[in-house]
Amino acid sequence: MAGNSPVGPQGFPALKNDTFLRAARGEETEYTPVWCMRQAGRYLPEFRETRAAQDFFATCRSPETCCELTLQPLRRFPLDAAIIFSDILVVPQALGMEVVMVPGKGPTFPEPLKEVEDLLKLRQKVDVSAELGYVFQAITLTRHSLEGRVPLIGFSGAPWTLMSYMIEGGGSNTMAKAKRWLYRHPEASHRLLQLLRDVIVDYLVGQVAAGAQALQVFESHAGHLGPEQFREFALPYIRDIAAGVKSRLQAEALPVVPMIVFAKDAHYALPELAQAGYEVLGLDWTIPPHDARAQTGHGITLQGNLDPCALYAPKKQKQRRLLIWSEQRFETWNETDPGTSA
Repeated sequence: MAGNSPVGPQGFPALKNDTFLRAARGEETEYTPVWCMRQAGRYLPEFRETRAAQDFFATCRSPETCCELTLQPLRRFPLDAAIIFSDILVVPQALGMEVVMVPGKGPTFPEPLKEVEDLLKLRQKVDVSAELGYVFQAITLTRHSLEGRVPLIGFSGAPWTLMSYMIEGGGSNTMAKAKRWLYRHPEASHRLLQLLRDVIVDYLVGQVAAGAQALQVFESHAGHLGPEQFREFALPYIRDIAAGVKSRLQAEALPVVPMIVFAKDAHYALPELAQAGYEVLGLDWTIPPHDARAQTGHGITLQGNLDPCALYAPKKQKQRRLLIWSEQRFETWNETDPGTSA
C-alpha cells in the first residue's frame, strides 16, 4: 500500500449498521438492505460540481476526492452500504495501457490491443501497491470517514469484461473485435485472461487489506457471450478469482469478506454462478427473481434487480413497483447497472 496516506488501515471505527453484511452471508435481517451500483453519480448536483474540477481518471487517482464522492449519497439517503468511487478500467491502466474519458463518448483506449503481439506491451508483473495504491488509500480514508455508519464495498471488473474493453478500445454494442480474438486466438485470449485474473486477485486482496468489507466482481459484458463461450472464457476466471482471493485472505490473516458476482445478462449460467464461490449473486433487471431462486437454490444470497429506468415512473407507480419488489423477498436490494459511464 502506498505510504503517503494520512491515515492507515487500522483502528477503524466499529460498524454500527451491519445489515448488508448479514444479508450477504445469508443471515436473517430485520429488513432488506439497500444500495445502488451507481450510488455516486450525475444525478447528484454535488457530484457534478466535484467532478467538474478535474479529469475523470485524475478524480479516480485522488483519494480525497474519491472519498468525498463515495460519501455524498449517504448524506442524502438512508443506504445500507457504500461502494468506493473508482472505475473498473484502472486495472488496464495498471497493465500499462492508456485510458482516457472522452466527453460524450466514454472511456477510450487510444492504442487498443489489435494483434496478439500487442500482449507483449502489457506489464507481465504488476505491483498493485505501486500502480493502484491510490485506490487503497481512498478505501482506507473512506472507511475512517464513514465512522462505522455502513460497510464499504470494493470492486473490480472481471477478466472478460476488461479484455473486451482493451481490444475494442472502448464501449461497443457487439464486442465483435474482442469476440473475434476468442475465435481466432483462443490461446492468446486465455493468456490475457489469466494475466487479468492474477492482477484482479492481487487488487481485491489489497482492497480488503485497505479496509473494504465486501467485494463485487463485475462481468458487465457477459451478455455478449453465448453459453459455450461464457463457460470457456469467463466462468473459469470468475471461479478462480473467488478461490484465489479467499485463499490469500486466509493466508494473510485478513477478514474473509463476502464476495458478490454480477454477470449481466448471463441468465443461462445462474446455476453455475451460484456455485462459483461467491456469497452473493447479483441479478440484472431482466431476470425474474423467482426464476433465479428456482435455478440457484437457497445456498446463495440474491441481490437485485430493479430496472433503473423504473425510477422515471410517476410516484404512485414507483411506490407500487417497489411494494411488489419488496414482497419478492430479495436478500439485498440493488438498483442494477444502467450500463452508462460515470
